[in-house]
Amino acid sequence: MIKFRLEYPTISSKTVLYNCLSTPSGLSEWFADNVDLKENGKIFVFHWDGADQEAEVLSTKDKSHIKFKWLDVEDEEAYFEFKIEVDPMTNDTVLAITDFADDEEEQEEQTLLWDSQVKELLHVVGG
Repeated sequence: MIKFRLEYPTISSKTVLYNCLSTPSGLSEWFADNVDLKENGKIFVFHWDGADQEAEVLSTKDKSHIKFKWLDVEDEEAYFEFKIEVDPMTNDTVLAITDFADDEEEQEEQTLLWDSQVKELLHVVGG
């Protein structure tokens, strides 16, 4: 399993960006066709073209990060995380995504998918 990190500069406010990363309505705008939250509030159900996938929220910090684990992925170490970081010198905001892939080819495919998804996110948040 390969752990990798991607970084995307943004001009969005942390609050707007975090809402798009951590709420069903925000994630529905750029990440999946639709997103529901199960009654316990810790399981997100992502819907894509008739396929559903569930992810559990492992940790969260308001306006800073949210970490998910796909429930159908057997590797206990694998997760995906959105982290909002602000450079103290320049005050630039960066969205950092940590994810896992089985091999280099899958990592390349996932990177292209993240690039496409984040492009949509930045369009939604205006930055």
